[in-house]
Amino acid sequence: MAEAENKIQLRIIKKLLSHGIFCWRSGNHAVWDSKLNIYRSNPYNMPGLPDIVCIIGGQFVGIEVKTKKGKQSADQMMFEKRCKRNGGEYILATCIEDIDPLLKP
Repeated sequence: MAEAENKIQLRIIKKLLSHGIFCWRSGNHAVWDSKLNIYRSNPYNMPGLPDIVCIIGGQFVGIEVKTKKGKQSADQMMFEKRCKRNGGEYILATCIEDIDPLLKP
């Protein structure tokens, strides 16, 4: 059975933290609106924001986590392009080993 995205995310964050990397899980998910009794998108988040955000050596690094069968959305692909165009790094990770290049001095 394939590992779920949230399990891969947790493993990646633990590995990054164990190497002293400043990182966090991006909260780009729907929020509960108790007044309307519905989930709604968070109007303050940027579409396509990666699952994990890091700052390594002063550089922004976004990590989007997908399962082997997962695909980036159009918003995620646009975020990746904008990130790279502005000097950031972006990794599409399907397993914990995909972040190994970030751990090398």
